[in-house]
Amino acid sequence: MTASTHWLASATGQSVLERGGNAFDAAVAAAFVLHVVEPHLNGPGGDVTAVFATAADPRPVVLDGQGPAPRRATIEHYRGEGLDSVPGAGGLAAAVPGAVDAWLLLLREHGTWEVADVVAPAIGYARDGHPVVGRVGTTVASVADLFTEHWPTSAALWMPHGRPPRAGELVRNPAWARTLERLVAAGDDAGDRVARIEAFRREWRTGVAREAVEFLRAPHRHSSGTDHAAVLDADDWAGFSASFQPAWSVEFRGTTVAKTGPFGQGPVLLQALRILDGFDDADLDPSTARGAHVVLEALKLALADRDAHYGSRADEDVLRVLLSEEYAAQRRALIGEDASHEFRPGRVGGAEPFVPPLRTEAPAAVGVGEPTVGEPTVEASGTTRGDTCHVDVVDRWGNVVSATPSGGWLQSSPVVPSLGFCLGSRLQMTWLDETSPSALRPGERPRTTLTPTLLLRDGEPVEALGSPGGDQQDQWQLLYLLRRLVGGYEPQQAIDAPALHTTSMPGSFWPRTWTPGGAVVEDRLGEDVIADLERRGHRVTRAGDWTLGRLSCAGRDPATGVLHAAANPRGAQGYAVGR
Repeated sequence: MTASTHWLASATGQSVLERGGNAFDAAVAAAFVLHVVEPHLNGPGGDVTAVFATAADPRPVVLDGQGPAPRRATIEHYRGEGLDSVPGAGGLAAAVPGAVDAWLLLLREHGTWEVADVVAPAIGYARDGHPVVGRVGTTVASVADLFTEHWPTSAALWMPHGRPPRAGELVRNPAWARTLERLVAAGDDAGDRVARIEAFRREWRTGVAREAVEFLRAPHRHSSGTDHAAVLDADDWAGFSASFQPAWSVEFRGTTVAKTGPFGQGPVLLQALRILDGFDDADLDPSTARGAHVVLEALKLALADRDAHYGSRADEDVLRVLLSEEYAAQRRALIGEDASHEFRPGRVGGAEPFVPPLRTEAPAAVGVGEPTVGEPTVEASGTTRGDTCHVDVVDRWGNVVSATPSGGWLQSSPVVPSLGFCLGSRLQMTWLDETSPSALRPGERPRTTLTPTLLLRDGEPVEALGSPGGDQQDQWQLLYLLRRLVGGYEPQQAIDAPALHTTSMPGSFWPRTWTPGGAVVEDRLGEDVIADLERRGHRVTRAGDWTLGRLSCAGRDPATGVLHAAANPRGAQGYAVGR
């Protein structure tokens, strides 16, 4: 079964499974299609993290496709450019692209198909066109002036008729189709499947890298309203290789929840579950006033620890403390009857926790915009307040993959015209403050929001799940898990149920503002519940009836072999398919 945030990606993954491919072949094929059909949410110049398990080894493994900061990306350089934070759009925000290399590593180690066959659907949709979803046109419209006035190559690709694309209109990207064909052709003389994959990776790291780097050396407009040249070099790109890492996990109500380490925000979900594990089941229904309040307060505490302690240099001993039952009990005791409007990270090891800038107003160069809901808020400057896409696959043999590709959005930086894609903006999640655990440091990964999930029971994988949504990813997944593991909901019921999240933490995306006590809710939560939250002091923003969360999942019962999948109905775009 395959589930994802776009029907064409799900259908592609399932077509691979139907023709004998395994879950890894299907996930990679779906991912390359997502680059084409959800270009406002991810791209080849972006990144990916995944959690997976194989039929031969049920232990969860993390695929790390988050590229590092370039060697010349120093705090001194950015401050010398007149910046007090990393821009949200433009080449200075680009980390080394990690997604393509990561997908090829996963295919090499665990797939069975030839790389040419895996990327063929993506080449077809890029060359021949696909009916574009309406949100792509909305995104292009929001940055139309930026494209026409400052990023002409992006205007040429995304506004070929002098206007944003309309919903259902065929959109093509022939340059990316040619790039993929060129990458495949690099292995024409290779001796076997692995050698052909490695030739693809090598051409990506060298020839493609050089073209992208040379293009972005020219100063161009950033979200700061000023022009700068990117600092990414070909050597930075060539030196990166995706990797596998052990997953981190906790037990909750008889289920093991496996996540990335603190280079991502995966431990936020683990910390929140630890805190909530000490509450009675009656307190954990997000559809009630009491449950919604408890969930929001637990998330504030976990997210504060994220901003104070997570990052590429995060100490594993610190994370073990953050995930311990003793620490969770201390944090749980801070949850009262009223909403907290404070930023309250915990102290670990006696040291004062890092406190990021707590800004409630955006810099004057950029409008504040509306709270991020089911799709990203995109400013006229190209600043995007987080969103992405997701894919889950489970096959007949018991291989399970949960992956969240992101970054490299069409609005991230100017399109490299010969290649058909732009670079990402993940460095905006770093701070220009050396004391931060997620400070901008040359050669080190920025902390990412990407946070897929794998569930295990009695040591056997039972479900892959995840969601787009920037800072909301683990928040929406927490609601799903509470409804599944405590409330007994079926997967589709849990995805469909009313969603909510907190904005009472500094955002991961530029301009990194926060709303003390902020809570965004779907109106379907109900007038009585919303009124109770407001009475408790939550600053509630109503987002509409079907706007929050874009979860999907795919799973397997090890005892029977029966498979299941579910996808998000919001926006009529997600799709789950299988047999």
